[in-house]
Amino acid sequence: MNLRFFKYQGAGNDFILLDCRESRANLTKEQIALMCHRNFGIGADGLMYLEPPRHKGDHFYMVYFNADGSESTMCGNGGRCISKFATDLGIVADRLQFHAIDGPHWAEVRGDQVALGMIDAPAVVESHGAHFVDTGSPHHVDVRAAHPEAFVEYARPVRNSYGVEGCNINTLVAIDEGFSIRTYERGVENETLACGTGAVAAAMVAVHCGLATSPVVIKALGGDLKISFSGTGPFTDVVLKGPAAYCFEGIWKR
Repeated sequence: MNLRFFKYQGAGNDFILLDCRESRANLTKEQIALMCHRNFGIGADGLMYLEPPRHKGDHFYMVYFNADGSESTMCGNGGRCISKFATDLGIVADRLQFHAIDGPHWAEVRGDQVALGMIDAPAVVESHGAHFVDTGSPHHVDVRAAHPEAFVEYARPVRNSYGVEGCNINTLVAIDEGFSIRTYERGVENETLACGTGAVAAAMVAVHCGLATSPVVIKALGGDLKISFSGTGPFTDVVLKGPAAYCFEGIWKR
């Protein structure tokens, strides 16, 4: 199998992208997991297919897989990276629209900055001693004075407390320039440098708790993300903005 791939990252959240407009990749779960493996593969937090549009007026359709090879719910930074990929392929110059598993999205690409229109989100609710909101993917957000020193060891049992499918786990700390976030992503089963839907969820929780007003700056380990929206729950007009960049490309031979 000679498969051309492209690697992109958004605030350190990295992805393998495949142009599937002319032919489907049809990778197995095991093949995707191997490609995403950081020791035996290319290395990535997830893999995406850019497929032909399935809805009138769209430029493409986004299919997202976790690093373990399972097809997943929406990925915000993935949506921003695939939008940058689409403009690099010449599909559209700067503004585009597409659908993903959670519904319709729009994006605007300005150099290395990509703004992504997210779906509406319901009100924040109390859950497992913290807060929960679904921003296209389910997120548990714990507002704390400081991040746990052993973050992954803290996050894994909380992730599992949400059942077999689990939940993405975030801790949020107020700082002078906004908020610092750390995120454990299900499907990756580890901490990632950034998570777009997690940053959106954290911003909504910050507003819900009276700690901020929109727009909210969320500082992930891999870079800064800016989130704006209307309302205090439910949330509408949700926009996620931040960096997205091409890393490299190659041929996967297996």
